[in-house]
Amino acid sequence: MVKTLDDLAHLVDYSLLNTLNCDPDATVNGEDHDPRQVFSGHYVPVNPTPIKDPQYITHSKTFFNELGFADSLAKSDDFVRMFSGDMSQVPEPLHSKGWVTGYALSIYGTEYYQQCPFGTGNGYGDGRAMSIYEGVINTKRWEMQLKGGGRTPYCRGADGRAVLRSSIREFLAQEHMYALGVPSSRSLSLYTSKVETVKRPWYREHSYSKDPEVMIEEAVAISTRVAPSFLRVGQIELFARRARKNEHPNAREELEMIVLHLIDREYSDDIDKNLPIAEKVLLLAEKFRNRLTSLVANWIRVGYCQGNFNSDNCAAGGFTLDYGPFGFIDVFDPSFQPWTGGGEHFSFFNQPQAAQKNFHVFCMALAPLLKPDENSLEKLNETLSDFSKVMQEEMQKMWSAKLGLTTFDGGLVNELQRLMIQTSVDYTIFFRELSALPEEITPLKKSFYKSHLSQETLKSWSQWLKMWNILVNVNEQKSREELSKKMKLINPKYSLREWFLVPAYSQATQGDYSLIKELQEVMIEPYKEQSKDIEDKYYRLKPSEFFEVAGISHISCSS
Repeated sequence: MVKTLDDLAHLVDYSLLNTLNCDPDATVNGEDHDPRQVFSGHYVPVNPTPIKDPQYITHSKTFFNELGFADSLAKSDDFVRMFSGDMSQVPEPLHSKGWVTGYALSIYGTEYYQQCPFGTGNGYGDGRAMSIYEGVINTKRWEMQLKGGGRTPYCRGADGRAVLRSSIREFLAQEHMYALGVPSSRSLSLYTSKVETVKRPWYREHSYSKDPEVMIEEAVAISTRVAPSFLRVGQIELFARRARKNEHPNAREELEMIVLHLIDREYSDDIDKNLPIAEKVLLLAEKFRNRLTSLVANWIRVGYCQGNFNSDNCAAGGFTLDYGPFGFIDVFDPSFQPWTGGGEHFSFFNQPQAAQKNFHVFCMALAPLLKPDENSLEKLNETLSDFSKVMQEEMQKMWSAKLGLTTFDGGLVNELQRLMIQTSVDYTIFFRELSALPEEITPLKKSFYKSHLSQETLKSWSQWLKMWNILVNVNEQKSREELSKKMKLINPKYSLREWFLVPAYSQATQGDYSLIKELQEVMIEPYKEQSKDIEDKYYRLKPSEFFEVAGISHISCSS
């Protein structure tokens, strides 16, 4: 049991800092908070900027238990101090500085440089996220990262802060995704400042605007997210760009170092460390492809849209990372996109294509390590070419599981999607009601946003349901109960909809955290039949007055 910060300190193991290169231009004392170019090295040591007068909001009891942390630790003075950004008094052998990393940006497979303030790509990276701990806890390696820990060399002139609103969203979303069985970074703790605020663009109340209209004062917060590593596709891509353009003498070596570090951190169970580098790289591409396709199929299974799936938001370990402009779908819509700046290319049903673009970027980043071995390069291209086939297989498995089928039936799925669009169906409620194996349409109507349907539409629904029951082909009561139970472990009853989040973070601005804690309890049991009061509150259609409302149906920023 980890009861004190001293206990946690003695589990530290800085593999990234000990095996990769530090920026040679880094400051000795970690006071490195102004935008500048970072030309080489894998990380920059930086001191976090503590939030003023930190106040505890919540922590993940689930994750604390998994790590073997005492719940009392989350409120202890030295833990609060460290995880609200003050590293000045941490016990040895903890380092008193954190570290940040650079990465490149590709949007839907196209390289971008203009977001970098220097136009070179050397100023793009962790602008407000800062790792402060890496260690082996209960046999697993974890890295802990402050979100909103202050300015870094990559801040591009911003303030390096996260606000309470976005911190609550990310904290709850990470634990919800884990409970849904979808690979994800995890939430550890959440603290806010009693006195420190920043200004952010936002919407007027009840606005329908797509763009922010006003600047508002918001309390700052720091949430700690945890993962086996925070290595991104864009990070590997940055070092590949430098190697490709021979930007400095050690460029190719630094690319190889970070790829081997990725394998060690994320794929050591799958890739033998004694293999030649070419074999390691080829296996890495294959294993990442399998994780990425499975991840995206799971996103669609639970109704999640990432909103902004650039290469820098794509974890090289194959899990969900960066809960910014995300959203869980209400009305089924293949073009659902919660972020006004995201476009159709990052919409709900286009996530497989967006993933394929990121995988292409990843493979191109690995390619310099295989040159001039033409045979290995050909194998890498084969792995890349097979992405769409593997993705399709994952999607078919997913749809079959959601529908309780042993084999995929494209006609049935296509007709279902057509009817769901025509009828304006709630995605989560529909599949949960279907999991009870209804033989007639009445129970499914609970998921319909359109109350008046034509006889033709109702007939189409009845025909679809009849065909589905034939394909399911379970008649004995015991078999039906077993299948229903199985489907209810695929199709969640509860999802973290934005209109649940808005009241929680609105109340939090007044110091009332009760709704946050209620949502936390509900959303870590998404497949469970909960109390009647919880069902009435959270298992229902989106109220009509929330449709198209800014900050509820769509967001333009995520800070």
